[in-house]
Amino acid sequence: MASVTNEHNYDRLKEVKQFDESKIGVKGLLDSGATTIPRFFHQPPENLPGPKPKNRPRLTVPVIDLSGQRSSVVEEIRRSSSTLGFFQIVNHSIPTTLIDSAINAMKKFYEQSTEYKMQFYHREAGKGAAYSTNFDLYQSKAASWRDSLQVRMAPMEPAWNAVPEMCREALVDWDKAVVGLGEELMSILCEGLGVKNDKLKELSCLEARVSVSHYYPQCPQPDLTVGLTTHTDPGVLTVLVQNEVGGLLQVKCGEDWADVEAVPGAIIINIGDLLQMMSNDEYKSVMHRVLANPVEGARVSIAVFFNPSIRENLYGPFPELITAEKPAVYREFTYEEYITRFFKKELDGKTLTNFYRIDNTKA
Repeated sequence: MASVTNEHNYDRLKEVKQFDESKIGVKGLLDSGATTIPRFFHQPPENLPGPKPKNRPRLTVPVIDLSGQRSSVVEEIRRSSSTLGFFQIVNHSIPTTLIDSAINAMKKFYEQSTEYKMQFYHREAGKGAAYSTNFDLYQSKAASWRDSLQVRMAPMEPAWNAVPEMCREALVDWDKAVVGLGEELMSILCEGLGVKNDKLKELSCLEARVSVSHYYPQCPQPDLTVGLTTHTDPGVLTVLVQNEVGGLLQVKCGEDWADVEAVPGAIIINIGDLLQMMSNDEYKSVMHRVLANPVEGARVSIAVFFNPSIRENLYGPFPELITAEKPAVYREFTYEEYITRFFKKELDGKTLTNFYRIDNTKA
């Protein structure tokens, strides 16, 4: 799959299709001895990180101790959610051993033989589980250097035979733990907004969950691509854990980027577009990205995306937050329409919140 240098002869779709149909993923390319990356992974310059600014302090995402006094925790989470949209939590309810076993189960799958993994490689989301390279591979301007396993956990169970056997128990245990944590966090976030604590729970926001694990192996040419392009998450709340390979996940902070450091036992939380709209812009869904991995050890992460399970209901700013001084910033929409729109675009930018914004109803 060498790059074709003549611009007129380069057939990007053909190369993408050949790679996708080979079912080997980026890990398979590495295992086959690749020392360069195929041309369709080459990102346009605007997607690549610029040089790090000199003489500026390194920005990091705040780490919040959940065992503190409730009022202090609510205020710290409210502040982080209203500005950076990201925070890490420690001293939470989930044992470090459970985090480690979930990550290790995923890593074990990704490091199986290419032949074994091929049986799980497909793009049929209807099965509830799919292993592939980039869900937007055919829509995006360029591919990103990672492989992913996406499993729908609720409200419907996945077809478990489509989930690698070594991941099944870990996924079930992880999902149970994350639901409890998600309920606690949604209660805190509601309290921070001044609405009743179970408001998000009542709106079924705990009930639809997708688990997506990403595997970012070493990239032979990390300056030409990324691990995950700049994007925001479409749902209500994202709960993420990562292994010890840190410094790759970054969050947009003004004109700069803040690093999400690998803190042992910490869980990363970020606000999704849907919660930004329901909070009437009180909470912020912020752009983030993952750099291509330049080191030998792979970065492994698992994200659980919380979404409403009632797809036909109307969603929009909470009525309690709308006043004459602070009118609704977004119009109402069904979740069905919203998520269909999300999957039609490539993974970039904030076009969805802009689409529903009342003062700018054009995509």
